[in-house]
This record gives sequence, structure tokens and C-alpha cells, in this order.
Amino acid sequence: MGKVNACLTRSYSIVITLIAILSALMLAATLFTHGHIHTEKDEMETMLPSIQLMYSLTIITMMLTIIGMYGACKKKKWALIMFAIGMILGTLFFIATDIQVLVHRPQMAEDLQMEFMHSNGSDIPEELIEIQNNYQCCGLEQGYLDWGYNIPESCLCTEESTNPCVAAPRNSSLFEHMIDDQPIMIYEESCIPYLLIYTLMIIDATMGILLGISLLLLSSVVLCIFILCQLNKKDDVPVVVYSAEAKAGNYAALTDAAEHA
Repeated sequence: MGKVNACLTRSYSIVITLIAILSALMLAATLFTHGHIHTEKDEMETMLPSIQLMYSLTIITMMLTIIGMYGACKKKKWALIMFAIGMILGTLFFIATDIQVLVHRPQMAEDLQMEFMHSNGSDIPEELIEIQNNYQCCGLEQGYLDWGYNIPESCLCTEESTNPCVAAPRNSSLFEHMIDDQPIMIYEESCIPYLLIYTLMIIDATMGILLGISLLLLSSVVLCIFILCQLNKKDDVPVVVYSAEAKAGNYAALTDAAEHA
């Protein structure tokens, strides 16, 4: 069994430690998400398969990192081979997922946009409220008219507003607690263009995370294969050559000289 380079072992240990930490964080996020939607039956049924998949991926990955670390410390080839095979399968899974997200990117953006468009004034997604505040817009297709009577307060213009504003309809919910006749200004532009940017930004961020995880797993596989190659090398054994002079000893010539004297 050959000797493994210390720098290679150290690099391998650092990479699989990062993988283990990332897996632990993903497991914690999965547990938090599971607990958060546990009381909502409809959302729970929709997300349960994804949550179960995340549980499986994170737990299996953490087990593989333990096996991989054991193989590197104890120089066990079977453990390193198991780790390499598991990480290769994980890399292929994340790459396939990244490709699938890339292929369905336009459809995913359209689906999320349609989900927002089905919202009403009494049930506005938090993401849409954030978009209206950040991008200074109101409504979706027809602007503030999409909200009907229940125009959300996130449509109100502020002193720092740079986008155009219009007076809100007096028969809207914004005038319920108004005493004077001062107009209430709301954003005029719809949020469709900004919603598209927001959706694509989320999808691109997801693709970037998947690609980063794939590269991290792939780097661990490469380092593991290098360690296996070094373990498979045989140690160089010096060749022993028979010599009569060596057998007689280094002082044989001195002994002969003393006998002739």
C-alpha cells in the first residue's frame, strides 16, 4: 500500500467537512420548513414529497462524509470507494436537476406569475407585498384596479418614491379611516415587469446553488480518486544484489595485508 500525500489528505478532509456542514444546514432548513407547514394540510400534501427527498439527500450525504473521512484516516479502500460512488451519484442528481430547472425556467416563471395573479386583496402573498414596496408598483395586469376595493398599503407612495403615482379611488379601503378630503397617492405602474425579474432572479439563484453543490461534490470525488491511486501504488523496495566482497566484509583487505606482513 502506497503512502498518501499529506496535502492531498488535508484538502480532501476540508472539502468533505464543508459538504458535511452544508448537509447539516440543509437538514436544519428542512426540519424548520417541515415544522412550519405542519399545521397547513393543503400545503403539507403538496410539499411532503420534496421534504422527504431533502431528508433522504441530507442524511445520506452526511453518512457518506463520515465513511469518506474514516476511509481517509484509516486508509480503507472500501470506504473511499463507497464514498466516491455515492458522491458521483449525488453529483449526477444535482446536475440533472439543474438541467431540468434550466429547461423549465420559462414555464416556472409563468406558473409563479399566474399564482400571484390569482391573489386577491384579502390574501396577498408576502412576496408580492415585498415587490410592491421595493419596486414601487401596484397590482399586476391592470395596476391598482386588480385589487378592487381592498388596495393594500404597500401600494401607497412615499416621499422617496421615484415612480409615477396617481390618486387612489375614494371607494377603496384606503379611505376607511380618512377624516379629511386629501387624496391618497398610490403607485400607477403594474408589477408584471418587476415580478418577472423577481421570479427569474429566484430561479437563477437556485440554479447557481445547485451548480455550486455539484462542483463541490465533484471536487471531493476527484480528491478521493487521487487518494485511491496513491494507495494502490506499491512501495519501492530496494533491490538486494549478492556480492562476495560484501559477504567477506569491508575489512577483508586489511586482514590479508596483516597476514603477509
